[in-house]
Amino acid sequence: MILEHVSPMGGAPVDVHVAEGRIAKLVSSTRGDAAPILLPGLVEGHCHLDKTLWGRPWWPNEVGPLLRHRIENEKAVRKSLGMDAAREGRALCLAHLAAGTTRLRSHVDIDEESRLGHVEKLLELRESLRGVMEIQLVAFPQSGLLRTPGAAEWVEEALRLGCDVVGGLDPSVIDRDPVRHLDIVFKLAERHGKPVDLHLHEPHELGAFSMELVAERSRALGMQGRVTISHGFALGDVPAPRADALLAMLAEAGVAICTSAPPSRPTPPLRRARELGVTLFAGNDNIRDTWNPYNAPDMLARAAMVGMKYELRRDEEVGWALAAVTTEAAKGCGFAGYGLEVGAQADLVLVEAESVAEAVVTRRPPKLVVSQGREVARDGAICVPSLGT
Repeated sequence: MILEHVSPMGGAPVDVHVAEGRIAKLVSSTRGDAAPILLPGLVEGHCHLDKTLWGRPWWPNEVGPLLRHRIENEKAVRKSLGMDAAREGRALCLAHLAAGTTRLRSHVDIDEESRLGHVEKLLELRESLRGVMEIQLVAFPQSGLLRTPGAAEWVEEALRLGCDVVGGLDPSVIDRDPVRHLDIVFKLAERHGKPVDLHLHEPHELGAFSMELVAERSRALGMQGRVTISHGFALGDVPAPRADALLAMLAEAGVAICTSAPPSRPTPPLRRARELGVTLFAGNDNIRDTWNPYNAPDMLARAAMVGMKYELRRDEEVGWALAAVTTEAAKGCGFAGYGLEVGAQADLVLVEAESVAEAVVTRRPPKLVVSQGREVARDGAICVPSLGT
């Protein structure tokens, strides 16, 4: 495959030669006309494939306001609607792929209701999409590790079955014992050689305390670059000097932050994270499910949300928003062989725009999506009949 006269990230036009699923050669283009923008495959850094209602009829949301209401309501709705993690998850993956997402990290619930049922379904889904989408699965104890008998054992079995990442959840608020919770999470990570991704919604100094514990363990175990804190709302709650000290600690420990840039909550400060050397990337979190009717499988839209949340106005700054769903997300999740250099995996997204900033702001459907050297979508629609739509 050769993509002629394209502009990698808005740079000088080249012809991109692809062979055996990788970028084999970049040759300067001699044409003088405008070239469309070439992006690396977009990265969904945090979603929940097993929760989504994508592709189903509209579900009227009447859930209560508390976290426990949402957790319990979801369990009841899954039963009443006959939800299937593989079916709805596949619909969401294909919609993501059509919009240019070639790599994705999904958390998968492990609790007293589902046990390993959702894990098994999403492992099957991952295998069925092998070669067209790279999927990481996080073994996620949605109802807690300590307050749910058997949860730690189920998480460990999920890792044996093939989950890629050890998950955790609000060790102080949910399990009310942050030391024991994190001991379990990091011991599992060490035993199985897996990275960690911890949901941390905890606010103010409570969340800051949990972050300090995560950083201490990451540093002590030599897990720099293999630990992510998702959400990290406390970094937006505490005073700026305190946030700076926490960010410096996270940078030293090599702990990344994933944000969904929600409009309703304080969020980790992106500018300071960049200045202090913390990898900050983005994901949608919930997409059209019983928790949240909003969001869509469109990472350019998520980049635009990042830009609006952080008031990124200059073209260079809008490029930071794109980085949150491309290079920074690939780094934070540990996706290998990523980028637009020779030797990188050929995950390529061609968009009709004059600049990276215009690609983020206008969010036109990609003209072409190539995943692992294979053409998978054109003009926002899947073009591989065997995949469906």
